[in-house]
Amino acid sequence: MFVARLNGLSVFDPLGDEVGRVRDVVVTLTGRAASHGPRVIGLAVEVPGRRRVFVPITRVTSIDTGQVITTGLVNLRRFQQRPGETLVVGELFDRQVTVAEEGQRVPAVIEDIAMDQERGGDWRLTKLFVRKGVPAARAGSGLRLRRRRGETMLVDAEAVEGLQEAGPAQAATALLEAYEDLKPQDLAEAIHDLSPKRRAEVADALDDETLADVLEELPDDDRLEILTHLPSDRAADILEVMQPDDATDLLADLPVATQEELLQLMEPDEAADIRRLLTYDEDTAGGLMTTEPVILGPEATIAEALALVRREELHPATASLVYVTRPPHETPTGRLLGSVHIQRLLREPPHQSVGSILDADIDPVPPDATLGEVTRSLATYNLVALPVTDPEGRLLGAVTVDDVLDHILPPDWREDDDDTLREVRDA
Repeated sequence: MFVARLNGLSVFDPLGDEVGRVRDVVVTLTGRAASHGPRVIGLAVEVPGRRRVFVPITRVTSIDTGQVITTGLVNLRRFQQRPGETLVVGELFDRQVTVAEEGQRVPAVIEDIAMDQERGGDWRLTKLFVRKGVPAARAGSGLRLRRRRGETMLVDAEAVEGLQEAGPAQAATALLEAYEDLKPQDLAEAIHDLSPKRRAEVADALDDETLADVLEELPDDDRLEILTHLPSDRAADILEVMQPDDATDLLADLPVATQEELLQLMEPDEAADIRRLLTYDEDTAGGLMTTEPVILGPEATIAEALALVRREELHPATASLVYVTRPPHETPTGRLLGSVHIQRLLREPPHQSVGSILDADIDPVPPDATLGEVTRSLATYNLVALPVTDPEGRLLGAVTVDDVLDHILPPDWREDDDDTLREVRDA
């Protein structure tokens, strides 16, 4: 069974209920048992809630090309890689090794690995599918991957040297091919499980848009680690692509001198929005808001509004409300006239103007409103977004419920799912 084909397969319990999907294979490369070939000790399985759990290989009763069957209960505690454990997809794919060929050692790169079950029931890595040569890593190559060159060969694991050592910087071509079906949120979960060195290598291989989406989903420590690893000019490009509020949160954790260096490298308009957000306290409406909500003039048609909120790059919460203002229509705008919910847009004739269906009952909040005040306003109006205005009534931005949740939940909520839910419930 080749690991690249195993990756993504559904995992079922004995009753036929789906538990999750295989996202990696966990092996041990060292020790006495590894002398007969690296031993498979379990699977990293993604379960609902974007959490990865460990399923011991001893609990697996069947693996075929379409599914994995397990027996017994699955421990839903989040998978934590232990010392001596190696992730096949995350760490061995793209590793540079040497293979024996006609009495010589030939450099090669691992693209896939096969695992076989022995008579005693143990699974071991037995063969490696490699591509001869050492390709040059290319930063920002993205998920649309180039056709790779070089002769491929299938070799026995015993004929390979360098499998146990991480060695020089790895590319991430095969890894990203294995994960190309993942959404940014799930890719962030996969990257979080990697070592710092491997995280940096994967970040180098992602295109700017994908890396920006991934950084918005990673824990603070991981995304700060990745951003500081990047060259300054690319870090500035990534910050430009990110949502302004997320970019501001990330910059706020950097030294002032580094903040200023990156802001100077950004486009002036993008930097101006972030400079403005940096002036607000983190737990206020100004610190929480995005400066890029959907804004139109009162004469715009409902058809125009629907075309704007239909844009793929918009977060659902941001697209839920259209804000109608006097010109200019970029924050800070002219006076806010009112808001229109997307549901109201869907119920009215497309040729009608948005100014004729305004909801003026949604009270905006000032930029210095506290997190508690913002939360109560969202709950009062049953909204997922809320306008933020200055004393003159000009729209400065909008706070969305996802940003509020990020600040209400404990800092490590992405990592400790069960404990996090318990803390929120007890609070």
